Amino acid sequence: MRTPVYELHIRPMFRATDREHMAFSLDLWDFDSVVANADLVLERIDGGGMPPDDHAGPWPDEWVALFRRWHETGHKRLQVGTAAFTLARTASAVTITATGTFPAAGFEGWLQLESETDTARTYVLYYEAPDSPAAGTPESFTRKERYDATDTRTVFVRDSAGVHELR
Repeated sequence: MRTPVYELHIRPMFRATDREHMAFSLDLWDFDSVVANADLVLERIDGGGMPPDDHAGPWPDEWVALFRRWHETGHKRLQVGTAAFTLARTASAVTITATGTFPAAGFEGWLQLESETDTARTYVLYYEAPDSPAAGTPESFTRKERYDATDTRTVFVRDSAGVHELR
């Protein structure tokens, strides 16, 4: 069974109303805050009446079990990767390309749309470590993200070196 990952499996379970309700003691959308308070969170969601009925109601049992498994397996999270980025605009598509080498064997990676406004799209390059260390050498990668050429917003990419505007 796959090890749960904060950004993929845990963070999406924290609804805005959950975050607001717990803001007095921790930020449920902040990895470090959740890790530091994971025992308390687990206690509250597992039979502690949290979230209360008037704040979206308790989590389903499957969510509680997933959070418990994430907590018990060491709080896995994604890494923000590093790559060389290019942006190509054609008549039919805009293509963002990330090219690099994973930090170790067995890693996976992808570009993910992180946010968008009326004037900009921001992507993040994520790496996911394997659940168990893999033998071998790190692999080179090329990852692409395409969208319609009619979208002329400015493109930014966030990687481990910071935020870069692609031109």
